[in-house]
Amino acid sequence: MNRRSFLQSAGVLAAAPAFAQQQAPPSNLKIENDVVFGKGGDLDLKLDIYHPPAGTEKRMAIIHLHGGGFAGGSKAGVAGSSRAFTGLGYVSIASQYRLTGQSRWPAQIEDVKAAIRWTRANASRLNIDPNKIAVAGYSAGGLMALFAAGTQDKKEFDGNGGNAGVSTTVSACIAFYPATNATAGLMPEGSDRAAMEAASPATYISAGFAPTVFLHGLADTTTRPENSIAFFDKLRAAGVKVDLHLFQGAPHAYEGSNADAALASAQVTHLFLDRVVLNPKEYPPFGAGRGRGGGGGRGGQQ
Repeated sequence: MNRRSFLQSAGVLAAAPAFAQQQAPPSNLKIENDVVFGKGGDLDLKLDIYHPPAGTEKRMAIIHLHGGGFAGGSKAGVAGSSRAFTGLGYVSIASQYRLTGQSRWPAQIEDVKAAIRWTRANASRLNIDPNKIAVAGYSAGGLMALFAAGTQDKKEFDGNGGNAGVSTTVSACIAFYPATNATAGLMPEGSDRAAMEAASPATYISAGFAPTVFLHGLADTTTRPENSIAFFDKLRAAGVKVDLHLFQGAPHAYEGSNADAALASAQVTHLFLDRVVLNPKEYPPFGAGRGRGGGGGRGGQQ
């Protein structure tokens, strides 16, 4: 699938023609690799920082959390999306977290919280607004992103990975084909129902959940798109600002090796972030149409 066909399937060409004309992310982005941001037990936790080109900065950071079934994967797996978002002006932070073979839950979310705290504590260094930090999760990382969005400043999940006392609030969540319930792959063998529910992000849905956008391929057989649709419905019922994009024919991890799909996904996500974080505004109401003799109308736009 090339960029134009993916953009068309996503509705981007119709909704935002100017976006379709944007070029691919610059190849010469400034990247800092393996920056230590905290400790996970005795392990140095590291992240990669992608800095946007001069003149494009939105002064907002997105922390990217890789997939891999909680037992595999690495921050290198989100390089394509990190580049795509950075090309649009966001600081992208590809973050490590401990895998289940290294430490048991809740170590994984504690590492995510440590990354959020480090990003906020280093806002000046990153040239971002400390109140504009989002989490983006992919598959297994999607569960962590959703969990972080629903447990902001809940001290029981903070851990002691560094920058104690710094807030773990996030301004938005980006969930790429997320796992939405705790699974045997995450939780220790023999975990009871209560423990599984406590590790599932839906348990923490409330009106205070961070604004969230879901992106999911309709051909995904690893994490079914119905999972995202159901979570979207629950957030909407709770009054959370939420958006959903379903891509015809796209499989699991559709953007991982497809730069065009990664860029298109970053662009539709930017529409959401611009509306709810960067330049908060509601869609204008639709007004009644004028009669034929009224010379046409502009609806409710102001």
